[in-house]
Amino acid sequence: MAEFICRLGTPSGDIVTRIVEATAAADARVQLERDGYKVFDVSSSGGGIRQMLMPGSGTKAKVKQSDFLLFNQQLSALLRAGIPVLQAISLLRSRSGSANLRIVLTDVEEKIRNGLPLSEAFESQGIFPKIYTASILSGEKSGALDEVLIRYVEYLKRSVGVARKLRGALAYPAFLLVAATFMVGFLTLYIVPQMSDLFKSLSANRTLPTVTLAVLWVSNTASANVWWIAPLVVISAFALYVWLRTERGRLALHRFLLRLPIAGTLIRQMATAQLARSLSTLLSGGITVPDSWEIASQALNNLELRRRSQAVLPMIKEGRGFTDSLEKANWIPELGLDMIGIGERSGSLREMLDEVASFYDAEAEVKLEQLTTLLEPLILVFMAGIVLAILLAIYLPIIQTISAGPMGRRR
Repeated sequence: MAEFICRLGTPSGDIVTRIVEATAAADARVQLERDGYKVFDVSSSGGGIRQMLMPGSGTKAKVKQSDFLLFNQQLSALLRAGIPVLQAISLLRSRSGSANLRIVLTDVEEKIRNGLPLSEAFESQGIFPKIYTASILSGEKSGALDEVLIRYVEYLKRSVGVARKLRGALAYPAFLLVAATFMVGFLTLYIVPQMSDLFKSLSANRTLPTVTLAVLWVSNTASANVWWIAPLVVISAFALYVWLRTERGRLALHRFLLRLPIAGTLIRQMATAQLARSLSTLLSGGITVPDSWEIASQALNNLELRRRSQAVLPMIKEGRGFTDSLEKANWIPELGLDMIGIGERSGSLREMLDEVASFYDAEAEVKLEQLTTLLEPLILVFMAGIVLAILLAIYLPIIQTISAGPMGRRR
């Protein structure tokens, strides 16, 4: 099954973009037409849901997330100053430092001149997240587009901040792992073979230590077969990369990550914060709970959590309580469900969702710190153990020979 991005006309006359799983584009079109939609366009998602989440991940001009954030900040400021939408878009297009963003805004400006509303003009680009176009649509309907954009900018800032913290926290452990791997490879493939003649002379008088024999075997095997082991490793890594790009591969990886002790909890907490913040942003724009859930759940990065969340929407549409429906997803933390339930019963669901997002952002930061605090010493201890074994393999025979002295040679 592959993912296809479909631009549709609903029976009520709205134009929406949805992601549909099907074996081929033709099957997706037939399936949607059978459900009563008018299909305008069906295109392969390529990188999957990432196209809908990250601006510029599609086949059109790629827009950097920093440029996208700056554009929305400036657009919000211009609208608050009373400048019409078309004039604001034209002004930002001419002054944008991003060539790709200028290309996109040129097309958006042209569509607005032809009578399309701003939300449809952005949605037709196929590179902007659904939560963004839905927020603009709600702002157009409510007449508070500038306020909706301000809220979306805050949402985007927090999302970008979380992503930066995650990359920053994992950068040092990744550097340690790469550096230690190169060091071990250098010792195994260069230093140990250089000492092989010495080991042969020493083994003539006495048996070499077990650790030396083991390291010699690994080193000699790797050195003798490096010309076919290296291509095998590269091919295997490439095959793994290709497999992880498929739906089944990514789903298997995401399931595996959820089972990891600390990382699994961290992923759930970050997903809970992202989901709550997305729902709050959409609800504040006047979008209904079912539509908000459909958009927000599609924005989840983890495919397994997204799959579990599919059971929620039918229950909401049947009239079940929002919190009761969320329990069926079976991944949202109990405390988060309790907080959402309190907000639902008190009529302050949107405000409580903001609290849930802030709470689990803080919890995720603590878990991320725990994870990096655990990873760094684990990598150091593991690699230090390997290096120590190699050094013992090199120096133990020499030390034994020196310790034996003339008496050992006379024996």
